[in-house]
Amino acid sequence: MNHFAVLKAVFVSSLLSISLSVHSAKLSLNEAINYALNHEPWLKASKQKQTSIEAKSIAAGTLPDPVLTLGLMNLPTNGFAFDQENMTQFKVGISQSLSRGDSLALQQKALSQSAAAEPWLRKDRLAQVKTTVTESWLNAYRAQRTIALIEQDKALFTQLIDITESSYVSSVGKTRQQDIIRAQLELTRLEDKLMQLDQQLQGAKKRLTQWLPIDMLSQPVGDDFSALAALKNYTELEFQQLMALLLKHPAIMAIDNAIEAKQTQISVAEQGYKPQIGVNMGYGYRDDMPMGGSRADLFSVGVSIDLPLFTDNRQDQLVNAAIADSEEAKTQKLIALKKLQGMYFKEVSQLTRLSQRAALYKTKLLPQMAEQSQATLNAYTRDDGNFSDVMQARISELNAKIDALNIHVDQKIIIARLNYYASADDASLKNLSQQELTYEY
Repeated sequence: MNHFAVLKAVFVSSLLSISLSVHSAKLSLNEAINYALNHEPWLKASKQKQTSIEAKSIAAGTLPDPVLTLGLMNLPTNGFAFDQENMTQFKVGISQSLSRGDSLALQQKALSQSAAAEPWLRKDRLAQVKTTVTESWLNAYRAQRTIALIEQDKALFTQLIDITESSYVSSVGKTRQQDIIRAQLELTRLEDKLMQLDQQLQGAKKRLTQWLPIDMLSQPVGDDFSALAALKNYTELEFQQLMALLLKHPAIMAIDNAIEAKQTQISVAEQGYKPQIGVNMGYGYRDDMPMGGSRADLFSVGVSIDLPLFTDNRQDQLVNAAIADSEEAKTQKLIALKKLQGMYFKEVSQLTRLSQRAALYKTKLLPQMAEQSQATLNAYTRDDGNFSDVMQARISELNAKIDALNIHVDQKIIIARLNYYASADDASLKNLSQQELTYEY
């Protein structure tokens, strides 16, 4: 029976002594998020696009350049003498076209409204990046923590196999050869699981290379979730509160700006029914007569007005097109709201179920699994149980711990996704979206 006492002592001491390795440098969630948000190149492209639209807005509100004309008029062909005929003159003219109604001011307004959407799009982009980085970081944490749990039990399984092999060789107790084979098989399965998890860990880190440098990703991820907190009590949020929150969402606000610009374009198209006015002035210089008599110079001024009388195929259709564009933008807003609403309810439903499962694991499953594992081990050490029961109990307890970890991580991921829908109230994004206007990349 000595080997059973040794077995129990080894297991108890192993459970107390084995711990996770401590790294001096770890990549925290807060560090990953801050770096990603402060080095997102899409923001610079958005600012450049906004600058371009604002410049076009200024240009659109400006009258076309005046036109200068120079001409030699009524020159006689029988001698090409400038002073031969009374009508011969050198003429200088200038003309200026005016806008149709308020079309210039309205075009300028429409472009300004389009440019106003870019800050909202940048804030939406920040919220998306924050969510994606958080999810990838949590997946890396999940794989790393699961590896640590398996490595811990793998060491215990290895010690158990060594002691069981010694018991089998000495023919003491009920140890059978199939028990040893079963134990080695379970150990091999754990090694395969470790390789899969390492692949998942590297995949999650590679996903982060879009935002983080390689040297940061060479560090293990930490276990500090302080940067991840629910912005709202999502499970208690009423429908009216949800809709008010979604209507303030940056993506919806950007669409609102697009709708305003489209509606202004309707007014621009309606200006096509108004006539366009042009003014022109000219000065004609005439030379003196051949006999020395003087000729008066000539001055002329005129106004031109185009008459939009036939509007069926042009003005009417342009207005109809502008109205259709405006309605299409409104429909896009409705679609975006429905999509956000549907995804929100899906995530909240999953969060509720995960919370219920987390409570079940914490209060019942994990304690019961630990009791079962200890009971089978005690029975085996008293030569009153099977080795296979010990292994199965330990594997079941390990799987329960991994399941509990997955539930915990999935809860955090869903909270990160739900925070995206409440990004209008995310103070960190609001401050950052204001700072990035002068940020140099």
